[in-house]
Amino acid sequence: MYYLGIDTSNYTTSVALIDDDKNVIQRKKLLPVKEGEIGLRQSDAVFHHTSQLYALYADLVKDIDPRNIKAVGASVKPRPVEGSYMPCFNVGANTARVISSTLNIPMYEFSHQEGHISAALYSSKAEQLFNREFLAFHVSGGTTEAVLAKPKGFGFDLKIAAETLDLNAGQAIDRVGVMLGLSFPCGKELEKLALSYDGELKVKKPTLKGENCCLSGIENICKNLYENNSSKEYIAAYCLKYIENTLSEMTDRLLEKYGNLPLLYAGGVMSNSIIRKSFENKYGAYFAEPEFSADNAAGIAYLTYRRAVYDKS
Repeated sequence: MYYLGIDTSNYTTSVALIDDDKNVIQRKKLLPVKEGEIGLRQSDAVFHHTSQLYALYADLVKDIDPRNIKAVGASVKPRPVEGSYMPCFNVGANTARVISSTLNIPMYEFSHQEGHISAALYSSKAEQLFNREFLAFHVSGGTTEAVLAKPKGFGFDLKIAAETLDLNAGQAIDRVGVMLGLSFPCGKELEKLALSYDGELKVKKPTLKGENCCLSGIENICKNLYENNSSKEYIAAYCLKYIENTLSEMTDRLLEKYGNLPLLYAGGVMSNSIIRKSFENKYGAYFAEPEFSADNAAGIAYLTYRRAVYDKS
């Protein structure tokens, strides 16, 4: 038996299947962004998802009998709160509704953020956290938040514990990367540049207000470094170290506030090997593998599986 997940985020079209043995297969494709640009309008994202989704789905199910799909789930909004909305998620949600109606199977609705956290739990083999309280960071181009997760039925209940007050970490990385001439999204290329820098690195102290962070300053710092002819490698390393220090300070303050809870990091920014290595050593934190860290539908498929099993029990 299979359980289907669909996620149409602002930059990636993805579909995934999970079976009763919790084996996952997925297909995903980035949305095209013109060179030199740092994002997409929602109308363009909707168009590209509509163009890409069928081919990805057809390839995903080509070797299975669709009648063995027992439930379908989709991310229908960015976050699990009232008023959270982004048009691009309508593409995946409506496709899921069509599949549900055609196959006469349940259709479950989730948020993109829940999918990220679920994918990280699955990938890091930390499924035991579904049964206890933990702190989860979701750090990407569209979100920089820490949430307090508590067990709830088949999944978890999420409450914001800390967030950015201005720029998201992924936005900062992409803006600095495009300034340096890198291709959007810039995370992988910026990391490669940073890893090639082996000199001294002293960065300014992070800006926090309570547990919340402010990241807009790093863009201006890196712009000044660029205009003063600092090397691309140095600027890349500086940018990532500043973000690492900011997230670390947020983590320390949250642990002080909530106690020594398990830590989980998800989202495209947290696939960065520099930040991951540092946090694994410092906190013993859980991380998704890269393919389950950036936008993907695997977490939605996993939640769909868990919901279907829960409904039967």
